[in-house]
Amino acid sequence: VQLQASGGGLVQAGDSLTLSCAASKRIFSNNAMGWFRQAPGKEREFVASISWKSDTYYADSVKGRFTISRDINGNMMSLQMASLRSEDTAVYYCAAARSSYATSGFDQYRYWGKGTQVTVSS
Repeated sequence: VQLQASGGGLVQAGDSLTLSCAASKRIFSNNAMGWFRQAPGKEREFVASISWKSDTYYADSVKGRFTISRDINGNMMSLQMASLRSEDTAVYYCAAARSSYATSGFDQYRYWGKGTQVTVSS
């Protein structure tokens, strides 16, 4: 089982950035997917989730700025981030849930990829 996040980088406040996550077909087709992030000295927190039917669910802190999507044909998930703020600086992780339903629960995710660093300078 493989999950690989990519697309992180250094941007300025107000900029946009898109993260991508490639997943194996076996888990991508039937499972909800999600993004989490972890800032230095803080616990990992939920960012967004998308069900196998593409229902979406966002943390209040990113609602209206971030958009999660999935490309079934390409086994890819994306996180479009706009109006980035310094507080969005973190390592971002993609994950595959245990079920088909979008969820914010950390323990509801079974598979995790290595993170990608997003740094927003103010």
